[in-house]
This record gives sequence, structure tokens and C-alpha cells, in this order.
Amino acid sequence: MTNENGHILVVDDHKTNRLKLSLGLKQQGHTVALAENGRQALDMLRAESFDVVLLDIIMPELDGYQVLEHMKSDSELRDIPVIMISAVEEIDSVVRCIEMGAEDYLPKSFDPVLLKARLGACLEKKKLRDLERAYLQQEVMLRQSEKLATLGKLSAGMAHELNNPAAAAQRGAGQLRAAVAQLQQAYLTLSEVSLSRAQLDSLLALDRRAQERAQQPVDQGSLTRSDREHELETWLVDQGIENAWEFAPVLVSLDIDDSELSTLAENFTDGQFPAMITWISCTYTIYSLLDEIGQGAGRIAEIVKALKTYSYMDQAPIQSVNVHEGLDNTLVMLRSKLKEGVTVRREYKEDLPRIQAYGSELNQVWTNIIDNAVGAMNGQGELVLRTRQEDQWVVVEIEDNGPGIPDDVQSNIFDPFFTTKSPGEGTGLGLNISHNIIVQKHGGQIGVRSVPGKTCFEVRLPINSEIAD
Repeated sequence: MTNENGHILVVDDHKTNRLKLSLGLKQQGHTVALAENGRQALDMLRAESFDVVLLDIIMPELDGYQVLEHMKSDSELRDIPVIMISAVEEIDSVVRCIEMGAEDYLPKSFDPVLLKARLGACLEKKKLRDLERAYLQQEVMLRQSEKLATLGKLSAGMAHELNNPAAAAQRGAGQLRAAVAQLQQAYLTLSEVSLSRAQLDSLLALDRRAQERAQQPVDQGSLTRSDREHELETWLVDQGIENAWEFAPVLVSLDIDDSELSTLAENFTDGQFPAMITWISCTYTIYSLLDEIGQGAGRIAEIVKALKTYSYMDQAPIQSVNVHEGLDNTLVMLRSKLKEGVTVRREYKEDLPRIQAYGSELNQVWTNIIDNAVGAMNGQGELVLRTRQEDQWVVVEIEDNGPGIPDDVQSNIFDPFFTTKSPGEGTGLGLNISHNIIVQKHGGQIGVRSVPGKTCFEVRLPINSEIAD
């Protein structure tokens, strides 16, 4: 079938009219199906695909108006062009049908030249509509594909980012269990002997110190720390303390030296002193582990919060967006790539106005640009995020000190499927989709300036843009 020919449904309750139209249409190269009433026509339309419907107005049961109304209310049928078949005296009815969505009309004299012209125009319109729909569907699929690719890269980084604090919390919980058991044993030993008020005060002071040092460890050089641990371990061994190698590092963390240990030893009996050392060591360990678990859980909560905000989960598509928040959340998502050797410098304008925008899609733009920048710098360099307000625009600049984009390709970087990456490393869709998101969906602008040693992407977003959901 050529582009000029189509599959036509003729709907007319007069057999002569149906056959006459069918003959003329077949002579022009079209395939034809016939329906003798409106109900049959709707059944046929739902059963197979047609390019154009030639529809009579006056018919029994369902007339042309009703058939047309059914078609235009059905999402599967509404885009099929309809040409009304009319007698001269029905011209007012034809006008009504066209107002209802019909494409054209055809007088019942069925002039072959007129039939071909009007049918050809309808087929051309349908072809253009089909092409437009196919393009839009393809664009949606490409956007979805790129979004999935972006999420794939982010999920790998997120898995790594979440795994570290989760593993630390899990490890800390295991160590905490052992430390609590050891603390209980030391506590039972101490409870078996009567402690004086001075001894209790001494233990309480050590407990407070353990809490403080767990939250704010003493900064000691590795060599100094190693020497102090050796000195304390030797001192503890001389006092007959078992597991001195285990207690010495903890006592150094508490900033306790052998002189202070000697004073403590004088205040406690030989039977009390080993239990006291075990007690303070376990107490500090427990506080440290609790702090470590708290930091790990806090880090996980921070990542989850950033991920939820990044994706605008459980929110309407259009929000009042804080651009700085979106940029910062994107950096959290990409932290695993950035922390290797990329320094991030933020030059944010204070009191930058919020904008109405598709928040998650803007974050996809920031992700594409920043990810490309890190890739261009091979994971080593400086990334600058800069914002400002110019009149009714919010301007975002993302700059890297990578090798730059060659002059001969700068004009192509927003083209679909254009990429400078090696095969298999990029789809060539990231910047094209970013361009569409900024320009088409937000009414903004995006451009690039690049010289050897510096590339800067500039995004302009309108502050008071009316975006249709």
C-alpha cells in the first residue's frame, strides 16, 4: 500500500451508495470495508484499524451524529478522520458535524475528482498525526530509557553509600553486645564490694569523661599514640592486669596516663582495681559504639531523605522548587563518584527565589551535567556550582576544569544520540533530554561555553513561568 492509499470504512444505509463509493475508492487503490448502519460501523471500528471513515448522516438506529459522538468520546477512535456523506439539503447538518469534529464532507453526487482530493487531504492529515504520535511515544520511551539509565548509575552509587554506614552500624551493634556483657561482669564484681563515696565519685567522673571523649576524641598523632599505648600496656601488665593490650588503647583515648592510673590504683584495692579498669574500658567502648551507630543511622537517614527529595516522591509533578536544594541533593546522589578526587565549590546566591518547576526532571538535568563533568575530569578536578538571579531568570552554572569540548562539536552536543564517549559508555541522550526539559517543559534556556581547561554549562529558568501540568 502506498502512502496515498488507505483502508476506508464506508457507512451508509443505502446499498447503492455503499457500492458506488466502494467501486470508486477501489479504483483509486484503496481497500474498503462497508457498514450498513451506525452500530455495525462502531463494532467494525473497534475490531480493526481504519484510516478514514465516510459517514452518512441520516441512518436508522444510530445516525451520523451519534456515531461521530461515540467516536470522538473514545480515545481509541477519536483521531480517525471522518468525512460526512451529505445531500445538498443537509449542508447545515454537515456544519454541525464538522463542529463536532468531522474533517470534511462529501456530496452524494460522488464526483471522483472531489472524492480523491478530499480523501487524499484526510489521509495526509492522519499520516501527519500518526507520525506526530509515534514521535511523541518515541520521545517518551527515550526519556524513560535515559531516566532508567540515570537511576541505574545512581542506584549503584547509593548502594555503596548506604552500605558503608549500614555495615558500620551492624558491626557496632555486634561489638556493643560483647561490650555490654563485659560491662555487666565488671559491674557485678564491683557491686560485690563496698565502694566509698570517694570511689563512687571517681567512677562518675570517669563516666563523664568517657561520654565526652566518645563524642569528641582527643587528636593524637599515630606515633605519639602508639608510644602511650605501649607505656600503659607495660604499666598494666606490671600491675597484674589481664588483657592489658585490650585496655591500653581505650585508656589512651580517655587521655589517661600512667600517673593518673597510679593515683586510681591507690584509691582502689587490689581486688577492685582490675574490675574498675574493665568497667571504664567497657563504658567508653559502649559510648563510642553508640555514637558510631548513631552516626551510621544518621547518615542512612540523610541519604534516604536526600533520595526522597531528589525524586520528589509522593509530591505533585510541579512544585515550588528550591534550586539550591536540588543541586545539593544531586551531589548527595553522586557522592560516591565525587569523593574520589573531585572538589566541589558552591557559589550560591543568598535568597535565590524559588521557581515553579518539575522538580524531579530538573534534578535529572543536574545529574546529567554533573555526571558528564566528573567523567570529563576523569574523577579528578574541581567542580563549581554557581547560582544568581538576572531579572526574571534564575541562572545556574555548572563548571569543571576538565579538558574542554572541542569547538567543532560544541554545536552538536544537544543533538539526540550525539556523544563523544566510547561505544557502550553513553547513549547520547542525556544532554538532548536535558535540553528538552529546560527549553520545552520549563520555557528556559541552556547553553555551553568551553575552552581547554574549562567547560561551563549555563541553565536559565524563568522565575514566574506558568507551567501547565
